[in-house]
Amino acid sequence: MKIYIKVFLSILSFGLVALSSCTEGDDFDYGKNVVYITGTEITPVTKFVVEDTPSSYAITASATAKVTHDVNVRFAIDNSLVDAYNEKNNTNYYAIPDGTVAIENSDVVIKAGKSFSTPVTVKVISTEAFADGRVYVIPVTIEQVDGLELLKPSKTIYLQISRAIHFTSLNVSNTNLYSNFIFPDDKKQELANFTYEIKFYSEQWHSIARLCSFTSKDEKRSSMLRFGEAGMDVNALQWVSPNGSIVSSTRFSTERWYTVSLAYTGSQLTMYVDGVKDSEGAGDGKPVDFQRFELGMSWTGYRSSQYFRGRIAEVRVWNRALSSAELKMGLCGVDPESEGLVAYWKMNEGEGHIFKDATGHGFDMDWSNTTREVSEGQGLTPNLDYSSAIAWDSDDINKCYQ
Repeated sequence: MKIYIKVFLSILSFGLVALSSCTEGDDFDYGKNVVYITGTEITPVTKFVVEDTPSSYAITASATAKVTHDVNVRFAIDNSLVDAYNEKNNTNYYAIPDGTVAIENSDVVIKAGKSFSTPVTVKVISTEAFADGRVYVIPVTIEQVDGLELLKPSKTIYLQISRAIHFTSLNVSNTNLYSNFIFPDDKKQELANFTYEIKFYSEQWHSIARLCSFTSKDEKRSSMLRFGEAGMDVNALQWVSPNGSIVSSTRFSTERWYTVSLAYTGSQLTMYVDGVKDSEGAGDGKPVDFQRFELGMSWTGYRSSQYFRGRIAEVRVWNRALSSAELKMGLCGVDPESEGLVAYWKMNEGEGHIFKDATGHGFDMDWSNTTREVSEGQGLTPNLDYSSAIAWDSDDINKCYQ
């Protein structure tokens, strides 16, 4: 048992469970029995899946050895802990709104001869007050222990609410849809750092499939995404970045959603897949301009050969490089008021031809007024109406757990 406790405390002290280090220091007695929340020896954050309400989650307290007498433990919900956790771990969790959660049986007992307590129940009563794009946590903490010491670094568990989010997406299989939207000059964004994001679902692979491009008005220093180019595997993603080609190590599957994020710090270019670092390259330290979004491969007749069969959603432009922790929290959606979010197209309108910018910053894209090069060498043709090619999908495929 001493070995177990020493390993447990070593994990905590090295931060592998993202908790604060032990306060006992070198004088800690590894042989003493202490109380902690079950599961926090692995991670302080655990998912609480809420399909319907009310929905319940059971939590117990554990001792590092069987207790010789009854040990009373009191739990509480403490929303004040969320900000401190975010600051320490570079996350952006939200405290659950008032009146939406309750704790039952908050006083529990570790019975003599046992090493775990009776359960406390955390119940989500309603999700109606939850805002789209926000990831909520419930900080459940041990408030008091009678009869044993409390292991402070493992006294709190954060229940991350995981909801089933059903969404509408843009179908991009019709090649007549492919074109550019160029924003007015007063909307040009000079970005010293950036993160570009797109969520996509592929139905098939073929030789080359162009997904999209985030670029300047004149297409200099672009970030373009395409599959299968230059002899690559057809399900390998190439990021033609402002400083060279970066190819994904991931080989993407059909019939599942992915979120790809492209981050630039000036010195580093990093591709993330579902918030996990996938591949990277060196940056050149120079800024890029964003003023134009290209959907698919819109140049001349290449629309019909470099097509992408599938769906897209959640397209975003940020003026900062997001961390992996932040990206993982935004796989289903983000708060439109998030720090550094310049433009955000959820692509979920379900009707019409205008892709709305959820931030309110004025980056709506009107697909009845697009621009592309129709014939090679003829330059850009403005005022092209491709609104009739817009189609939407809203079915069981479009489901995400936030």
